[in-house]
Amino acid sequence: MALEKTWRWFGRNDTVTFADLKQMGVEGVVTSLHHIPAGEAWPVEEIRKVQAGIEHHGMRWSVVESLPVSEGIKIGSADRPQLIENYILSLKNLGACGIDTVCYNFMPVLDWARTDLHFKNNNGAESMLFDYPTFAAFDIYILRREGAAGDYPENIRQKARDIAGSLTEDEKEELAHNIIIVTQAFIHGVIGEDSDNYKDRFLTYLKTYDAIGKEQLRENLAFFLKEILPVAEQAGVNLCIHPDDPPFPLLGLPRIAGTADDFRWIMEQSDSPAHGITFCTGSLSACPDNDLVAMATEFASRIQFVHLRNTAYLADNSFYESGHLTGSVDMFSIIRILLEEQRRRRKSGRKDWRMPFRPDHGLRILDDYSRTANPGYPLIGRLKGMAEIDGLQTGIERFL
Repeated sequence: MALEKTWRWFGRNDTVTFADLKQMGVEGVVTSLHHIPAGEAWPVEEIRKVQAGIEHHGMRWSVVESLPVSEGIKIGSADRPQLIENYILSLKNLGACGIDTVCYNFMPVLDWARTDLHFKNNNGAESMLFDYPTFAAFDIYILRREGAAGDYPENIRQKARDIAGSLTEDEKEELAHNIIIVTQAFIHGVIGEDSDNYKDRFLTYLKTYDAIGKEQLRENLAFFLKEILPVAEQAGVNLCIHPDDPPFPLLGLPRIAGTADDFRWIMEQSDSPAHGITFCTGSLSACPDNDLVAMATEFASRIQFVHLRNTAYLADNSFYESGHLTGSVDMFSIIRILLEEQRRRRKSGRKDWRMPFRPDHGLRILDDYSRTANPGYPLIGRLKGMAEIDGLQTGIERFL
């Protein structure tokens, strides 16, 4: 029995249909109620509408990605009790519908960051790039965040000055718009696609974290977990936290889910079987100090959901998405560890033995250029990745 093959689907506006997914061999769908604003409770009737469409095509709603954690929960604002109450109601309703896995993150303001959404690799395929000096140029010279320059070493500041000086006003606007809106709006980002004065509004959100460092953000996560885990366990829903992307500080914001030490602390907050990890090889591999094989081994029993993709390192803390099998990640070893864990779970009678994975992001290739898709989510490139990973795990299974 291999890891469950799943696919991220973005709701009614997704150009990929359930019928397409069934033809592709997808077993489970990963999706969210994208039309419900973050912080509001998910009604049973809205959950069942999506679930019925999935099941009509012979698949299951495998993972909710994501039930967004509102900024008010992360900063501990006055409306936190109501936001947590709404989150709890959503978990109860999901459990009542038989949906058993929820992926969430605790990243402040910005869920993920890339500076180039159309980066060309050596064979001409298109992926996404995070260039640290370019991000510094955005932060210091375009966003003009107060004190931003002090967050970067001198060599990066110099490169950022040169980059900012070489950009036209239109290029500066495109860079800011991509970072703040294009990569965020389709996943319950804090600022919508039609927002005016979006850079000023973004700065306002950043300022809410002026007094919140790593320890305070950890305390707020611990409070959130204490409130929701007993409910999740009773509802039969596993909660799996997604790593920070990239797993190092940006924009003066704290990061608490990017290293092995971070995940040790997070897992120590509760031994509830509902408390788990989304093991995202793409996010974690963006930091060269992370040993993903060691992390997969250490946290195997707590992994509830898997994102598989690869990265390639560049100078200056930069990286680009290099597909699924090729790059810095030892995908063979990771998948072998996961398959061995799956066997242990089945042998011990654990209910969560399916261990769903999805091909995370993908190279833009072939007919992807004639299709509309969210950044990082081309159809053909992800299908290629799913086929590669499925072939690899099939071979490993035969070997085992």
